[in-house]
Amino acid sequence: MDIVGSVWHSGSFLLGYLLPFLFVLTLVVFVHELGHFLVGRWCGVDVKTFSIGFGRELFGFNDRHGTRWRFALIPLGGYVKFSGDLDAASSTDTGALSGMSREERERSFPAQSIGERAAIVAAGPIANFLLAILIFGATAYFMGKPTLAPRVDSVTVGGAAARAGLQSGDLVREVDGRAIKSFSDLQRAISIRPGETLPLTVDRGGASVVLSVTPDLVETSSPLGKQRLGIIGVQASAKPEDWSTQHFSLGESVLLGMSETWFVVERTYDYIAKLIKGKESTDQLSGPIRIAQVSGMVASSGGLLALINLAALLSVSIGLMNLFPVPMLDGGHLLFYAIEALRGKPLSERAQEIGFRLGLGLVLMLMLFVTWNDLVHVRSLL
Repeated sequence: MDIVGSVWHSGSFLLGYLLPFLFVLTLVVFVHELGHFLVGRWCGVDVKTFSIGFGRELFGFNDRHGTRWRFALIPLGGYVKFSGDLDAASSTDTGALSGMSREERERSFPAQSIGERAAIVAAGPIANFLLAILIFGATAYFMGKPTLAPRVDSVTVGGAAARAGLQSGDLVREVDGRAIKSFSDLQRAISIRPGETLPLTVDRGGASVVLSVTPDLVETSSPLGKQRLGIIGVQASAKPEDWSTQHFSLGESVLLGMSETWFVVERTYDYIAKLIKGKESTDQLSGPIRIAQVSGMVASSGGLLALINLAALLSVSIGLMNLFPVPMLDGGHLLFYAIEALRGKPLSERAQEIGFRLGLGLVLMLMLFVTWNDLVHVRSLL
């Protein structure tokens, strides 16, 4: 019976958590590396390897240009290795370069101009942002957007809304000058501004009324950890007439995709700024374990569409993370190129080596920290 149960639980883990996690992560990593690959090819650089995952190769093939496309054992990232690269971090292989012919050297990554190298490196994060815009925009275009009017049904006694004078039936039009078109818009505008006094414009029986509201700070638990949010204490209207489905043209869908992507960027930077100031908890910093957990929960409750939207959120996060000016990451390479452009020559090999070692140390420490965070979070749920 124990053996049967173990097999059953193993199957449930595979279908419920591992497969959704691999789907989301592989999609995001593939698009990121594809950005590097396509711009590299466009610049005339030979591509030696396109790898999804690290470590031992599970299977792969060579294309007609000589690129080895491979899937590796550890599916926690990927890399594109160009001609002239020593490793997956794109360190320069001076030994290999010295043994190349003139034609081969011209098609190597180090031989490209600063602008071309920067474009190749930046293409990965940009591809992640484009993927998010595509997913958000396509969802809006094909599925529409269910929208609940920002109408107040009831007000919590003693809450921020009650103190501000909000009443049942009020229709919120603006928060701090920002147009509010749905109850979701209202929640977003309020949640990121706890403790701030905000002007609130409402439609009350056809008349425009301006109020001042100061959202209360609350700490809530989510699959990604504890979050500090602003709330004002109102319930949305449940009347059928307040529900509608918005449909968008192609152009409107693209703009919506860009708006949703920017919201994630803005929210992420706001979180980082508050984390530095000590106003946010590190509990939200997540690694593979919690991403797998969330992927499984999203897949089981919302299906493929919800999982694809999770991939869009993760894609923005990975794009942003890779732009941090840390050696080993794309942002670190861009920092080196900026220094090279200012100096008129690259940093010495020794300086770059020290930078990459420091970057590797920072990345490893972050990985250990988020993994520990994940384990503590999972243990708290047991």
